[in-house]
Amino acid sequence: MSEPLLKIEGLTKRFGGVVASDGIALDIPRGEFHAIIGPNGAGKTTLITLLAGETAPQSGSIRFDGSDITALPVYSRSLLGIARSFQITSLFGGFSALDNVALAVQAHAGHSFQFWESARHDDALRKPALEALASVGLDARGHIQIGQLSHGEQRQLEIAMALATKPRLLLLDEPMAGMGPEESARMVEMLRKLKGTVTILLIEHDMETVFALADRITVLVYGRVIASGDPAAVRNDPAVREAYLGEQEARP
Repeated sequence: MSEPLLKIEGLTKRFGGVVASDGIALDIPRGEFHAIIGPNGAGKTTLITLLAGETAPQSGSIRFDGSDITALPVYSRSLLGIARSFQITSLFGGFSALDNVALAVQAHAGHSFQFWESARHDDALRKPALEALASVGLDARGHIQIGQLSHGEQRQLEIAMALATKPRLLLLDEPMAGMGPEESARMVEMLRKLKGTVTILLIEHDMETVFALADRITVLVYGRVIASGDPAAVRNDPAVREAYLGEQEARP
């Protein structure tokens, strides 16, 4: 059996007296679409920040493609092939959709933005930027300014910016936050097309989306893994139903 792309062992993070990650252990194989679910305050976003290198754990380890990256900073993890999106969309205002993705390509390559006006026409930036836009269904919207894009399109654009860096692991933190039904449906279809092309770790509150897309699901409660397995096993797990899914199903 081949080594997993991502291997987490005993990952622990405390904020004062709050244990946000409580000895988390998790293996994610290459190419898997893995979802993390759990109630508010379960530690889902903390886990993403630990994996991205934005927060340091008190104990435990993170191995990526066989190498220990626990102490590596964000930019080093990005160069290794880890990219993420955020709960709140973070884009460059005043630029077009294509410009935003090209900037992401340029930043990942380690180049300065000093000569951006000439660099924005560089095929070495535009070609991967156009490919990334096409992968999220925005190839016809590249010329549109950020302010003219819908909320859903902005969320898609942020994922395009992450994909433009050619990641091996894509960390998605609630990509459908704030979307209406139509925009959510488009996002689900986009994620379905990405499935299998890159290893994905998804945090999402929409259970219909999670169970439709994920190969495996891990459930966090108070920073601790209470279940991890295929969607059917997780859905039928009594502890999961009591801690989370039952709460969801009880809502009107």
